Amino acid sequence: MKLKAFNYITGDFLETTIVFEEQNPSKCLIGRHPNCDFILNSPEVSRVHGIILYQQQAYYYIDLASTDGSRINNKPAAVNESFVIETGDGIRIGDYFVFMEFEETSAKYDSDIFFNAETQIAQNIATIPQQSQQEDTTARCIKIIDETEDVKTFCLVAQPPILFNSTSFDYKPGQFVILDLEIEGKQIKCPYYISSSPSRPYNLEITVKRVSSSVNHSELSLDLVSNWLHDSFKVGDKLKISSPMGNFNYFENSHKKLLFISAGSGITPLMSMSRWLCDTTCDFSVIFIYSARTQQDIIFREELEFMAAKYPNFKLAINLTGKESDLNWSGYRGRLNETMLSEIAPDFKERVAYVCGSEGFLEKNQSLLKELNFPMNNYHQESFRLSSAIAFLNHL
Repeated sequence: MKLKAFNYITGDFLETTIVFEEQNPSKCLIGRHPNCDFILNSPEVSRVHGIILYQQQAYYYIDLASTDGSRINNKPAAVNESFVIETGDGIRIGDYFVFMEFEETSAKYDSDIFFNAETQIAQNIATIPQQSQQEDTTARCIKIIDETEDVKTFCLVAQPPILFNSTSFDYKPGQFVILDLEIEGKQIKCPYYISSSPSRPYNLEITVKRVSSSVNHSELSLDLVSNWLHDSFKVGDKLKISSPMGNFNYFENSHKKLLFISAGSGITPLMSMSRWLCDTTCDFSVIFIYSARTQQDIIFREELEFMAAKYPNFKLAINLTGKESDLNWSGYRGRLNETMLSEIAPDFKERVAYVCGSEGFLEKNQSLLKELNFPMNNYHQESFRLSSAIAFLNHL
């Protein structure tokens, strides 16, 4: 029997062959301990997480009182209880999806088909409505990641549990949600882009930048909410999120050559799109241009560099704009200009552009592309502050 595991956070793919002997029972231990038969090296995986047993010509999975538990076909597995498993069944263990493949069906489940389910979703997701009439979803924070000194990613799970790519919560990469939370006794609604991807459906992530100073702390101030999330929102806390909204996504366009341009926290919707494209191994070509003030301000740097190294059709270019940029930086410096763009993306006129950043960033890049005779019908932009959504909420 073959075991295959996909880490939906890192994108790592593991595979091993386990030989079960004819005598009963025969077993396979799964966990992060070096003595396990199938090692999943992740903090969310217990040292000895679970076991697969082969007895009486059947395979069983048992969760061995793991810390985070196991889910079989998205259903919680009770501790120390046996569950019959067959080809095609999936076990979620920490950040991994584990799949079984038996010898008689191995020809049908080679590594090229492993992501077939995700690819099928990619083909069908364009039919998802832009905004459903569902009630708000209650979400609990399970992890907070420090991306940079002033940027945090908040990882959320739904309560009661749902998949964030199911009929209960359908979203396209690039969309946003409205958070409904209580600050100092007042209910405040504020929009944020989703930075995670529907291809990683067990949690929803929003990535938030702290604002150094805010003059207008109105009830709907994005600055107020962002700083409150940094200072007061903790693991275990809950909030409500709306159904997904927005048209800033490439599913409305079937073009396979894409140009992503962003700065600061404007990276979030484009990161969601990039994660989806890479996770689902879609037929695409992305040139990802990101502007940051210094090296320390590059959000998702390690993951972006990993994606660029792993996927030949994902090209990354980062330009630093700070006046006192790092001396050891060998990459691009200064704001995006004609020379830089032509060097990074010689075929930029053949691509569909998605641009996200501050209002000033959008104005400058839109003007640049117009001057270079870019076909503006292939140009899409969005302000990272989602001003139109905030204005809408202000009139509720």
